[in-house]
Amino acid sequence: MPDAGPPDVPVPKLVGLMAVDARQAAREHGVLIAAADRDDFDRVAVEYVVRQYPLPGVEVPRDAVVTVWFDFGEGEGGGGAGVRVPRAPGPRGGGMRRELGEPEEPPARTGSFSPCR
Repeated sequence: MPDAGPPDVPVPKLVGLMAVDARQAAREHGVLIAAADRDDFDRVAVEYVVRQYPLPGVEVPRDAVVTVWFDFGEGEGGGGAGVRVPRAPGPRGGGMRRELGEPEEPPARTGSFSPCR
């Protein structure tokens, strides 16, 4: 009977981890890690993983390479908008605004004005 080799392992979730933590998690789960957008990946520490392939939970052979990215690709986000809080609607029309008409434009001045004549 041929040897089946090492068992497959699930890919850990690396998105959201700092580089140093992603490397450790990959090691603990039996996969290797490579950064597609960093030549100096072995020295990167505090950058956060924003994408990974294969996705978390996928079964791969032990020592398979999981690719991670630290920068968003074109059109993927990174806009820096932060958390958006829904705003309550403004006050309804009515009240004083409904009762009073809009103020009139002040009369146009013609000539010069002198308060003491």
